[in-house]
Amino acid sequence: MRFFLTFLIVVLSIFGFKDKDLYSSKDKLLIEIISYVIEKGHYDPREINDDFSEKVFNKYLENIDGQHRFFLESDIKNFARFKFEIDDQIKNADLEFFNLSYEVILKRIDQVKSFYKELLITPFDFSKDENINLDYKNQSYYISQVQLKKYWRSRLKLSTLDRFTTKKEEENDKFKKDSLYQIKSDQILEEESRKITLENMNYFFQNYSEFTRKDWFSIYLNSIVEQFDPHTFYFAPSDKDRFDTSMSGKFEGIGARLTKRNQEVKIVEIISGGPLWKDKLLEVGDIILKVGQKNEEPVDISGMRLDDAVKLIKGPKGTEVFLTVKKIDGTISLVTVVRDIVELEETYAKSSIIKTKENFYGLIELPKFYVDFKNYKERNAAVDVKKEINELKKRNVKGIILDLRNNGGGSLKAVVDMTGFFIKTGPVVQVKSTGGKKEILSDFDANVFWDGPLVVLVNEFSASASEIIAAALQDYKRAIVIGSKQTFGKGTVQNMVDLNRIISSNTYGDLGALKVTTDKFYRINGGSTQLEGVKSDIIFPNRYKYVEIGEKDQDNPLKWDKISPANYATWEKALNYDYSLKKSKERLINNYYFKLIDEQAKWIKKQQENFSYSLNYEIYNLKREEDNMYSKRFEQLKEYESSYDFEWVNEFVIGDSIPTDLLEKRERWQESLKKDLYVSEAIEVLKDLNKSLSNSYKIANNKK
Repeated sequence: MRFFLTFLIVVLSIFGFKDKDLYSSKDKLLIEIISYVIEKGHYDPREINDDFSEKVFNKYLENIDGQHRFFLESDIKNFARFKFEIDDQIKNADLEFFNLSYEVILKRIDQVKSFYKELLITPFDFSKDENINLDYKNQSYYISQVQLKKYWRSRLKLSTLDRFTTKKEEENDKFKKDSLYQIKSDQILEEESRKITLENMNYFFQNYSEFTRKDWFSIYLNSIVEQFDPHTFYFAPSDKDRFDTSMSGKFEGIGARLTKRNQEVKIVEIISGGPLWKDKLLEVGDIILKVGQKNEEPVDISGMRLDDAVKLIKGPKGTEVFLTVKKIDGTISLVTVVRDIVELEETYAKSSIIKTKENFYGLIELPKFYVDFKNYKERNAAVDVKKEINELKKRNVKGIILDLRNNGGGSLKAVVDMTGFFIKTGPVVQVKSTGGKKEILSDFDANVFWDGPLVVLVNEFSASASEIIAAALQDYKRAIVIGSKQTFGKGTVQNMVDLNRIISSNTYGDLGALKVTTDKFYRINGGSTQLEGVKSDIIFPNRYKYVEIGEKDQDNPLKWDKISPANYATWEKALNYDYSLKKSKERLINNYYFKLIDEQAKWIKKQQENFSYSLNYEIYNLKREEDNMYSKRFEQLKEYESSYDFEWVNEFVIGDSIPTDLLEKRERWQESLKKDLYVSEAIEVLKDLNKSLSNSYKIANNKK
């Protein structure tokens, strides 16, 4: 990638001097650069032709108005002339289709804004037999504003009916608890419900009003790049900042999560360990009115987009920011905050001791393979997991569960390093890059940080880096993988290309970045995890079993294939896996809870396929009651509780004060582990592995 970027900078710098008129706007510049980067850097670039154009056309309309809330049929017919011309417009940096669609969507949004409040003035009659169908994919666009207005009325009525039904239930519950309670009339409940719908719609259109042209253009660009594969994605500057924060688990700022509603920027969470938490400067519910920098006049942020307000508040560690704040009690005060590094603890690895009658076991939960792109030596997933392993070893655990459920991936280097903790040396993953070059990424450190029984927990949302480590440990016969039938199936690697580095001079400001698929990874046995994922050794039923989830259900995924296997040897201390697998399958067959989960999964699938809703209260409520009655049988799943005790491994140094909210989160985590069927079965598998290990030891001694 470094060679590719250097080459690209030279080419485009020269090209830019030859034809500066080509860069007459930032949008055209972005199309030129992104097209070139994909053509030269994507793993499997596709021909930009009429077929490509049609797919972009359909995807773009789906992205900006997939629910048919704004466009009319006449608009779609007007756009249709561009259906097979977008490929030519991309090649010529022509923005005619985007410009037209942008003008029309703004016009249509304004039209809906002009009448939605009117629709909420008149009370809804829930005694009428009306229906609404929300199967957008199979619905046509509306012919006229009259039809669209009627559709919006039905949507608003459904939202209000749902709240009205909930309020009636709450009123009846209050009366059951207190026979003297005066139940509110249906008229009052309908009015209250309609008011809530209005408030939500005001908030909905407030968010739309903050959308700028560049936001809409980002949608257009991503409708183009997503045709190459689901993971090639354009990040506008603010989106890139959020991506970096999510990958590193930290940022520089004041340590608060903010929301904006009714032109007010409000604090909704104080992040543990951040400046606000340490100095107890602000609290949840406080409203930030103005933001000032040193030697500058404070800026009123009430009319700003939330992203722009956040940019003013965040800043380098050690710098000051001056906040004019309206406190919960109504007082106005000026608060000075010294910015610092804020770490999002919930994104990091954490571990728990599991106490059984015979032994201790350990569980390490890893939400993602986080890394600081600017400095790998800073906190990253591999370093943290090694610390957790060492802490568990101090407690003399007899087995470890590595929980990768819902782990969407992250750093490739971190996953290679982490796999090495469980094997001596050898290949971890094979990577095939743009142009067909193959590379084997290996662990060269002979130290094994954990050589005991190991179970890897996965589900349909375990993807990318999670699949690499699960596949490698499975191929080495180093661990038993248990979970869903297969993992997500993302067998590709992306690199982030900073578009600002592409041209020598840039007068347009920050151009953002392109996450582009540059590599495909393969197991050490030669098979790709693309589409097929990692198949579990022990398959658990779960509530998403019958729902379409995974790479194979995405648009434009790369194909599955295989290459020659790497040279590797299976784990020399291989346990009697057959015994453990056999015992687990016997337990699953006879487990009532797992049978119930499978039934629940079928019911969820059925619910998702229902798009029609009655707007009559009696019919709507009857369906709701039937659903509630049926779903109650699944509440038995909440009753499950394992016989094992769980103890959070405290990562804080002795003497450190543990944030109260973090302590509460950890305690809740321990409670959730105790009620986790999948964790319980993983413990049983570890116990069986220990039995087989003990039996193998006895046999070996007898032979001597």
